[in-house]
Amino acid sequence: MPEHSKVVDLSVVDETAVADGRRMRSERSRDAIIEAALQLVQEGILVPTAQQIADRAGVAMRTFFRHFESMESLSTAVDENTRDSYESLFTLAERQGTLDERVENAVRHRTNAYEQVKDVILSTQAQLWRSDVLTRNYARDQRKLRRDMDAWLPELKSLPREKREAVDAITSFEMWHRLRSHQGLGKKMSIEIVVGLIKNLIQ
Repeated sequence: MPEHSKVVDLSVVDETAVADGRRMRSERSRDAIIEAALQLVQEGILVPTAQQIADRAGVAMRTFFRHFESMESLSTAVDENTRDSYESLFTLAERQGTLDERVENAVRHRTNAYEQVKDVILSTQAQLWRSDVLTRNYARDQRKLRRDMDAWLPELKSLPREKREAVDAITSFEMWHRLRSHQGLGKKMSIEIVVGLIKNLIQ
């Protein structure tokens, strides 16, 4: 045998391969649980149970709770996995033009985002009473939306507080959901209402 040759311990290689395979299966299970939770919400099951999520993910309940000790910890993981993509729906847009153009573009951009994540927002709202994580995340998102509207419309900073608060309410998801779902208005008319209210407050 050459002097510099090495003897490979195949048992160590096998153990490493087994460990790597086990870790990859665990990661796939975790990702499947997160994806299953999102799918159920997007299908209108706003507060899915652990059993429903496990069934959709194709994992046993003990596997579910091995990855997530509670629904609260799952909420944290879902938020971490979706935050960037959801936030980009609201923030990525050109913000130039006249005041009228910026008001219209801001409302159109934000309400398009609301339409895409409606069920996720409704699911969050339905669980605020029992989840500290969702409550913190929801408050964080509301602050970001407010700053985002200020970026669209710097003119808001010179308004009296009551008018700024009114704009915040008018551009909220709650206002949009009422117009679209409770009052049954179409998207075009709903946008016109929100735009008109904002212009009346600013101009």
